[in-house]
Amino acid sequence: MIELRACIDVDDLDKAIAFYTQALGLKLGRRLGSDWAELLGATSPIDLLAKPAGSPASPNAALTRDYHRHWTPVHLDFTVTGLDEVVRRAQAAGATLERAIQEREWGRMANLADPFGHGFCLLEFKGRGYDTLLEG
Repeated sequence: MIELRACIDVDDLDKAIAFYTQALGLKLGRRLGSDWAELLGATSPIDLLAKPAGSPASPNAALTRDYHRHWTPVHLDFTVTGLDEVVRRAQAAGATLERAIQEREWGRMANLADPFGHGFCLLEFKGRGYDTLLEG
């Protein structure tokens, strides 16, 4: 079986640990040096990697890291209970609510950005969750 690990580049490791533990209730697993922290409590470990703004995103790319709000085709969805409270906690920890909570057939969703410019969603399922979309 393949294990998925999510990696999030940040420019301030301590600030990122504080954000993700306070906003989502994740727990610090291990510090793997001064520039790497493992967070536990989600279905997959999340590695926070300290990389300075302006550093190359990869050895052969002209792109550099930018921690202003940015778009990427990959983002994280966190399933939660008590969506309203989790949104409040995330905002208090430094997240930006980018779209008001939306009601969907399968549950509720909020679109946010973390303090490092990464978009993420909070999902609260109701009933059968996404399987509701398969009915009828």
